[in-house]
Amino acid sequence: MPLTAVASSREILTGLHDIMARRGSAQAKLDRVVDLIAAAMASEVCSIYLLRDNSLELFATHGLRKEAVHVTRLALGEGLVGTIADEGRVLNLAEAASHPAFAYRPETGEEHFHSFAGVPIVRRESAIGVLAVQHAEPRRYDDVEIEALQTVAMVLSELIANARLADGAERRGISRGAGPVRLAGLKLVAGMARGVAVFHQPRVVVEHTVADDTEAERARVYAAFRRMREQIEAMTREAEFGTAGEHQEILETYKMFAYDEGWGRRINEAIDSGLTAEAAIERVQQRTRSRMREIDDPLLAERMHDLEDLSNRLMRIVSGRMGTAAQTGLNKDTILIARNLGPAELLEYDRRRLKGVVLEEGSLTAHMTIVARAMGVAVVGRVHDIRHIANEGDTILVDGDQGSLIVRPTSQLATTFDQRMAMSTKRRAEYASLRGLPAETKDGVRATLMVNAGLAEDAASLEMSGADGIGLFRTEFQFLVSATLPGRESQQRLYKSVLDAAGDRPVIFRTVDIGGDKALPYLADEKDEAENPAMGWRALRLSLDRSTLMKAQARALIEASEGKVLRVMFPMVSEPWEYEEARALFEHQLAWAQEARRPVPTRIEFGAMLEVPSLAEMLDLLLPRVDFLSIGTNDLTQFLFAADRADPRLAERYDWLSPAILRFLRRVVNEARAANVPVRLCGEMAGRPLEALALLGIGIENFSITPAAVGPIKAMIRSIDAAAVRAKVTQLLAKPPRDMRRALAEWAKRNAVALG
Repeated sequence: MPLTAVASSREILTGLHDIMARRGSAQAKLDRVVDLIAAAMASEVCSIYLLRDNSLELFATHGLRKEAVHVTRLALGEGLVGTIADEGRVLNLAEAASHPAFAYRPETGEEHFHSFAGVPIVRRESAIGVLAVQHAEPRRYDDVEIEALQTVAMVLSELIANARLADGAERRGISRGAGPVRLAGLKLVAGMARGVAVFHQPRVVVEHTVADDTEAERARVYAAFRRMREQIEAMTREAEFGTAGEHQEILETYKMFAYDEGWGRRINEAIDSGLTAEAAIERVQQRTRSRMREIDDPLLAERMHDLEDLSNRLMRIVSGRMGTAAQTGLNKDTILIARNLGPAELLEYDRRRLKGVVLEEGSLTAHMTIVARAMGVAVVGRVHDIRHIANEGDTILVDGDQGSLIVRPTSQLATTFDQRMAMSTKRRAEYASLRGLPAETKDGVRATLMVNAGLAEDAASLEMSGADGIGLFRTEFQFLVSATLPGRESQQRLYKSVLDAAGDRPVIFRTVDIGGDKALPYLADEKDEAENPAMGWRALRLSLDRSTLMKAQARALIEASEGKVLRVMFPMVSEPWEYEEARALFEHQLAWAQEARRPVPTRIEFGAMLEVPSLAEMLDLLLPRVDFLSIGTNDLTQFLFAADRADPRLAERYDWLSPAILRFLRRVVNEARAANVPVRLCGEMAGRPLEALALLGIGIENFSITPAAVGPIKAMIRSIDAAAVRAKVTQLLAKPPRDMRRALAEWAKRNAVALG
């Protein structure tokens, strides 16, 4: 009979408490534990596997053959049990043998049992074993049964750790040592940094899991929640964000979770089951981590990271271990190490001492990544087991440009790294010396270099980069970091601050490109569920469907541009009628504002983004109606090649220097030039010197790139003769070589083109 209430879970914990309090060997206690769980869950089988010498050993069982105990072993990743331990996730199967990871062990006699449920036994965030139940009847286990198993597994981890029956995390992979270790990760924020390792927070290990007084534990949690909310409110009031509204939006997300009744209720339910306050928080946190592994949407996964950040804070408060490295202060140049890091926590650090961040998790779309980029801090993420490899105080070299690091480098490695860092600094200084010079070729062809932006700080740094303006302001950034739909006033404040910071330099606002892989939970819609989100209900398609959203943005942009030129473009235009509908919406809002005597711009320039190949076939109808055309090569390339740019298996299958792409772009440029419509190229392609060289060769002279790319691209432009480049590219496209990239690179080398 399945469990039906929290009381059943408490009954198991009470029994576990009694077993742990008795005298006897650890083996005898685990034998009694599996009998207890089997009886409470009316389960025909209950087994405990422990990680020993990097394999999972059947340590105790009720229902399987006793002679299999200490005989049956599974490697990490082998069989259902090995998969649970290796991936740290739950398996709940009505028919175990149908799972691709199923591995039959005849000595156990398990062939009679069909259903299977298993949960990892976790200690210090690493699996040290697996708790599993089986039934002869094929069925999936109820959620309350899985919850009970996970709660019991947490308590078991205490017993197993105290008896030292299983391998600890330090026994797996690379252990801490004295020698140098090279590690690879995910490049999140570019830059090179050197410093000593500092752990973001002391590791809070739950030592006592079973509560003696449930109400006392509940009171501790209530008090911790009150203090945490006070801290979040204080950070919201005191944090210095300059003119940016995005960081404020991030803290509003934190407040939303801090006051979330559902989160508190789940912790209360865990306490009701018999857990201590610390164990209850950890139990709910484990559930959050399990959900994070199943979420493909990067934005929703980031929301779960925010909740994880607050869970860590709540755990430190309730355990009385509030000191983080931010509170104790940084005394030296520091490389901060953390499993994950919230943006609010990052902002607490001394920016003069914080040189780099290394995370076991992290993602490109994370809020922390956005803030770190604005702070200029190099970040490498997804560095597996870094907290078990590095020691506090170890020297660490971080190469954010390559997404790698070296822990405890030798003097030779450190010297080589310092030389590379000096060269990088020297190169940046050389690029900085070009800041006030035009992006002009030797034969007098003037190019414009604008930057892509999404934060107010990006506009403020225009002077530093020497860019000619902002060629693509991604208005969706404000939406992506907000817990709720940004209001018109909030949007207007952001747009005005960007225009004010840009001064006389032009700013081109792209209307929101949301939907698809940039889904917003507060705009959920059944139409958003698509198998191919990049080609689904997103960007202009979504905005036109939700006209209220677009009208609010149009009003905000119009009023923010008072007395200035408003330049706006629409993303993902497939056919001219979509552009016309979007333009008509803006013109209607402009007419309303004029009639209502609201602030208005001196004029509006309208543009379209060419990202969908079909639009190239309709340029004769579109070009007479636009003031400018922007080509978005990131999406355009994947559509031309039918290759998802987010799929690493396809990353090397196409090249931006493919003759197919260059010929397509040249055709668009020639048609736009004939219609006297300016063309600008936005995307990563234009930010790479060799690719930008090819683009100049087909007649593109306006680029919108990342701020870091302005210096290298300007240096390349000033080193070439435009006529010679056009002649060479024309020759190559007339009769394409087998390797276009190699042919162009060799020509550039012979002609002393500055490619960085």
